[in-house]
Amino acid sequence: MGSEDAAIVQRVADGDSIVLEGGARVRLLQIDAPELGEGECYGKDALEELERMLQPKGAIVLESDPRLDRVDRFQRLLRYVRVDDTNVNVELVRRGAATPYFRRGVRGRHAGALLDAADEARDERRGMWGSCRVSWSSNRQVETRPAR
Repeated sequence: MGSEDAAIVQRVADGDSIVLEGGARVRLLQIDAPELGEGECYGKDALEELERMLQPKGAIVLESDPRLDRVDRFQRLLRYVRVDDTNVNVELVRRGAATPYFRRGVRGRHAGALLDAADEARDERRGMWGSCRVSWSSNRQVETRPAR
């Protein structure tokens, strides 16, 4: 089990990162959402999906994974995020707002749940899977383009 810390959300930065009260930045671990403003399909939608799940001033639990890095090259904390009993990382993938992303092929503690959620979202054409042309494999970041 990784270590867990309580935190308060200040704001959602994009579809896979948040800012905590106090200014610390968190990158949601083992997922990737389409980018904002780079011509990708579903970037704004992914941001809005995460905003629906994480309210400003809302309490969350941050979980590190002992198999994975604790911070990225931008000094963001790399964490799974939980609200009550919901793993936000897995739920974003289930809703089609993000895909699993196993940097350097390293799979963390929730890899199986993330892959199952991606299969479910793709099969049901949820989120980006029904709105975009999606180019994805678990070892690289997702690329999306408008469907037409």
